[in-house]
Amino acid sequence: MHPDHQRDFTEFVASRSDSLIRLAYVLTSDQHAAEDLLQTALAKAAGRWRRIRGNPEAYMRRVMYHEQVGRWRSPRWGRERVLEALPDRGVDDRTSEVDTRVTLAEALRMLPARKRAVLVLRYYEDLSESEVAKIMGCSVGTVRSQTHQAVARLRELVGEAVILEGLQ
Repeated sequence: MHPDHQRDFTEFVASRSDSLIRLAYVLTSDQHAAEDLLQTALAKAAGRWRRIRGNPEAYMRRVMYHEQVGRWRSPRWGRERVLEALPDRGVDDRTSEVDTRVTLAEALRMLPARKRAVLVLRYYEDLSESEVAKIMGCSVGTVRSQTHQAVARLRELVGEAVILEGLQ
């Protein structure tokens, strides 16, 4: 990699890795899987860095989304693991804010992959409908309908009050 490109890439990683790891975590629901997803996406971006034009963060989001969809489709994804001993159960946090976030996170995990991705990109990453459509490779109308259906399903799962609390 050319030294100028390497410097630009290093600066990008230093400045944007916090937001990218948050996106990866929301997509995977697991810290280790999120780190793997981000590392894979960064490796792909590093190899193509001189050809990435415009907004490298949008490129990273797209790579991460497609990489995670590929993992969801993989027959190995989601298999149960046999453990020698059951893990300790944590004590529930009694604050309503944490309870709300946990409830929403669980409800998000119950949504199909595309609907979950639409909500993450629209509301967590605060992207426009056209940006989400570009990342997902679909029309703006599809993004709108997927968003509507996903929010309706979340309301069924957790109720309107929990969703409103989570968005604040």
